[in-house]
Amino acid sequence: MASDQAPDPHDAPGDDVGPTARRIIVGAQLRRLRENADVTRSIAGYHIRGSESKISRMESGKVGFKPRDVEDLLTLYGEHDTERRDHLLGIAKRSNEPGWWQRSGDAVPDWFSEYVGLESAAVRIQTYELLFVPGLLQTPDYARAIVTRGHPENAGHLAEERVRVRMNRQRLLARPDAPRLWAVVDESVLHRPIGGPAVLAGQLDHLLEMSRRPSISLQVVPNALSGYGGEAAFTMLRFAEADVPDIAYIEGLTGALYLDRQGEVEEYTRVMDQLTIDAYSPEETRSLLGKLRSGLD
Repeated sequence: MASDQAPDPHDAPGDDVGPTARRIIVGAQLRRLRENADVTRSIAGYHIRGSESKISRMESGKVGFKPRDVEDLLTLYGEHDTERRDHLLGIAKRSNEPGWWQRSGDAVPDWFSEYVGLESAAVRIQTYELLFVPGLLQTPDYARAIVTRGHPENAGHLAEERVRVRMNRQRLLARPDAPRLWAVVDESVLHRPIGGPAVLAGQLDHLLEMSRRPSISLQVVPNALSGYGGEAAFTMLRFAEADVPDIAYIEGLTGALYLDRQGEVEEYTRVMDQLTIDAYSPEETRSLLGKLRSGLD
């Protein structure tokens, strides 16, 4: 398949931030209205035949919404404007719809589906990679070489669907409200000929192009400091709403860890801070990318 394959425009509409982001939006609005109305979570929970913890989960975007609950809460909070009520109810109803990636079946395992939803809702994404270029910065050919374990000529439907999902995930970087992406990669990643020299050359070109975007920072940890800052790849997600904690995501072969306890997240924050200190600056990284790319001609 050609390397310039474009994602299917019907797979992930540009304004489709996914159900997780919608739940966070609705939850934040409900929290604001509740606080403005000086209503406690306990009273709000009782009003919808629920509990204080249910209101907390709703406001943090961790659960779906029943339209009746949202309507009852809006009334309790004194929100009677028809247009504003209808708008929020519309978002709440859409938050119960499956995300575009959930239509890809086995190409997106359940444990990864949650991550894609969180990624689409984040305002900042920090990622550290030891083996591969981060998924949000991969070219189709590079991604195809990875999902086929080095045999892109044997790519079947499932492999192509995985590549398509990965390319569609990258659309969030082109949104008007694109999250801040801060990627740190080990220098060995840039020398590893995933897919062969031609694919690697195309990937380096793409990294150079993406690193010039104001919302993207790319840094490379030099070989001399490799392995000291971080022992394994991880990603950290931050959200706009204060009630939604930062999340550290660590992916394995058959599952993933989602860490949101303050102590755990702070430890990963310290590791990421050290990595950015050890790494070349974004400007030095672009210079390195240019030199490596020239060496492949």
